[in-house]
Formats: sequence, structure tokens, C-alpha cells
Amino acid sequence: MKFCPECGAAVELRCPPDDNRLRHVCTACATIHYHNPKLVIGSIPEWEDGRILLCRRAIEPRRGLWTLPAGFMENGETTTEAAIRETLEEANARIALGELYSMVNLPYINQVHLLFRARLLDLDFSAGAESLEVVLFEEQDIPWKAIAFRPVSMTLRDYFADRKADHFQFRMGDLAAPLP
Repeated sequence: MKFCPECGAAVELRCPPDDNRLRHVCTACATIHYHNPKLVIGSIPEWEDGRILLCRRAIEPRRGLWTLPAGFMENGETTTEAAIRETLEEANARIALGELYSMVNLPYINQVHLLFRARLLDLDFSAGAESLEVVLFEEQDIPWKAIAFRPVSMTLRDYFADRKADHFQFRMGDLAAPLP
């Protein structure tokens, strides 16, 4: 950030009084501009027979790889609204949203991923603008080596383990930066 969105003056990095981090502070109006983690919200859409809906990405990052329908939460919406919207945008799929299933912290890229259990309402789905294709997968057919994001892989592995145990539990974890 170089300029203040409030008044247009230059900003500088400094630690405001009673704070412990460097912040972008306007040199004219003294507005402090906080940069906080982004929320990535999505769903784990399951059909009646246990298959899970995955989307093959049409955009970067990780174009061509598979993921659950998810994306950045928008201002003015709830987490549940974001999960439903992202599923509709990426897979044109209608869902009945269940409980929050997983929360994965990625502090190295300032993100928190939240994934909800969901039930597909029908089989009328198709690739949205950000997907090349959408497919229902049985567990043994999941393209594990072509999963786009580590939080999705981690969540799916936990999900299938919980389903086998016939006991779903809220999962929370942290992921460190991948090794170079």
C-alpha cells in the first residue's frame, strides 16, 4: 500500500501506539489500515450414494487440478452464504448446507479455510466460469495426486475417515509453508 484510500496521502509502515505490529498509517489523516487474513469458504457436497463433488479449476492458481467448490468470502455475507454461493458459482450445484466441518489456518499466506458438510439437492450441476468440469467421485476414484490445495486434501482424508467411523467431528488444523 502506497496511498491512503481515505484521503490519498502517502502511507508509511509504523507501529501505532498500543500495537505490536507494523501497520500502514496515513501520513496526513493518521488512519491505520489493517490487513487481515482472507477467509476461503466452501463446501463438501455429497450425493446420496456417498460420492463427493469436485471441480477441476479453470483459473490460476493450480489451473487444471481438482478442488472442492470454495473461494474468498465477500463483504456483506455470512460464512454459510459464502459456501452456498461458491458452490453455485463453481459447480452450478444447489446444496443443503450442514455443519462446519473443517477449519485450516494457513498463516504463511494469511488465509483461513472453512469447509462445510453439504448435501447435493439434485444432480443438475455443471461447470461454472471458474471450473473446467465438475464430477462426482467415489472415495477410491478421487484424483489424490491432482488435488489443487493441501487444505482440501487434508479435509477430504479426514472426511472419509470420519465417514468410515460413522462419526463426523469438527476438524481444525494449521499448515506450515510447503518446503521449497
